[in-house]
Amino acid sequence: MFYVYVLKSLKDGLLYYGYTNDLKRRLVEHTKGLNKSTKHRLPIKLVYYEAYASQADARARELRLKNSAGAYTALKRRIPVSLR
Repeated sequence: MFYVYVLKSLKDGLLYYGYTNDLKRRLVEHTKGLNKSTKHRLPIKLVYYEAYASQADARARELRLKNSAGAYTALKRRIPVSLR
């Protein structure tokens, strides 16, 4: 399985989107500051994830979330409280 996930920085409220084939391992890497994109935004929390059977589907979804205002708007409707 492949996972698309959304992290929220508790420091500045910004979101980080990523994808991985091992969600637990990836979350540990982020929370320990081993990822250069999130290490200065700690602490972070997982606010959302989706599972995909195909890596290509997961990567495409991650890119849509990063580059499409419509995808972000739909996500805000799905999980409004978590994104506050």
